[in-house]
Amino acid sequence: MRPPLREIDKPLVAVTVALAAYGLAALYSAGQTDVPTFVTTIWHKQLIWLGVGLVALLLMYRTSPRLLEWATPYAYGIGLLVLLITLTAGTGAGTAASERSWISIGGLRLGQPAELAKLAVILMLARWLAERREAPATLRDLVPPCLIAGVPTLLVAKQPDLGSAIVFIAVLFTMLYWAGTKPSLLLLLGSPVIGLILAFSTVAWGAWIVVLFALLLWWRPYVWEGLAVMLANVIMGVIAVPFWRRLAPYQQNRLLAFLNPEVDPRATGWHVIQSKIAIGSGGFLGQGFTHGPQKRLAFLPAQHTDFIFPVVGEELGFVGVLVALALFTALVLVLLRVSRRATDPYSSLCVFGISGLLFTHIIENVGMTVNLLPITGIPLPFFSYGGSFLLTCSLAVGISLRVAWESRQSGYAEL
Repeated sequence: MRPPLREIDKPLVAVTVALAAYGLAALYSAGQTDVPTFVTTIWHKQLIWLGVGLVALLLMYRTSPRLLEWATPYAYGIGLLVLLITLTAGTGAGTAASERSWISIGGLRLGQPAELAKLAVILMLARWLAERREAPATLRDLVPPCLIAGVPTLLVAKQPDLGSAIVFIAVLFTMLYWAGTKPSLLLLLGSPVIGLILAFSTVAWGAWIVVLFALLLWWRPYVWEGLAVMLANVIMGVIAVPFWRRLAPYQQNRLLAFLNPEVDPRATGWHVIQSKIAIGSGGFLGQGFTHGPQKRLAFLPAQHTDFIFPVVGEELGFVGVLVALALFTALVLVLLRVSRRATDPYSSLCVFGISGLLFTHIIENVGMTVNLLPITGIPLPFFSYGGSFLLTCSLAVGISLRVAWESRQSGYAEL
């Protein structure tokens, strides 16, 4: 049965349209500069991608979750194949020119496969967790979902695209939590990452090992699981320095700038410093739409992609930032409502994973613009320029709209 448009989930449509319109306006303003730049008319291309995204959204709205579940392994397999191709024949762009994250033909960049692969991973995790029908209870139970998310994580990390790798990991933990995995088990699973981060301080890493050992004694997992967790954390402590040396120079610079942007304000710290100046100069009501001086003089780097949020802060001030954050919050809350009301585990996990994906992008992007998080090159949903991620967001919203319609057909009243 094809769902009619008149029965579409109106709150989700309303917040999506509002974000898309707000984002397009911000992108238009990002191109209004006093310095000649290619971003002046880039909002025209984004408008075309919005049209493509609308078609994709409607297509997903008309696609049954059962058909989507059947096609999930094929989508996941194609995603891995394209990531492999990207790893061998991909190209970079801008400050990440050393990356191999774009698919290009004859100099024409077609998109970033990692963005669509994020959605494929969500679908595949949802299928595996739904078929299991019980929450993972041991680390052994977590091996299959970790492999599902781990393979694309390694492929994008190899490009290297650290930001997308973080998103894959966040989606994995989000969906495992929604599937009923105990927080203590999730902490054990994520402990090696914590160990890697703390390994750059001998005291901090040693304290973490002591705390982890105490937690293992308290939770009493299987002996082999406890040994595996401790061994993984020790290994992370050993490889921390080699791991740092393996990072691309621009990634090292981003992390150093996060720790202290003032050390090199004209190079590694430039992005963060200019971003904070732009947001801070906006005040309560902002400098006025299209009139932000940092943006107009092109001091703000990547103002049409990764750093479009400071454009909003500079020109529309605290009020504009508050409106944007309120819309993002509304989007995540509506998706959580749809997930709770889903008629089957697969649909519920899909929408919850989608909410986790968008939430991670929002937190990472906004956090890096105010130096609460390292710069990772993560786009802001519906705001940052880029067809690949906009298409991914559109497909994700379309899937959620279909799940919302299915739940209403089962008896839920519309809010």
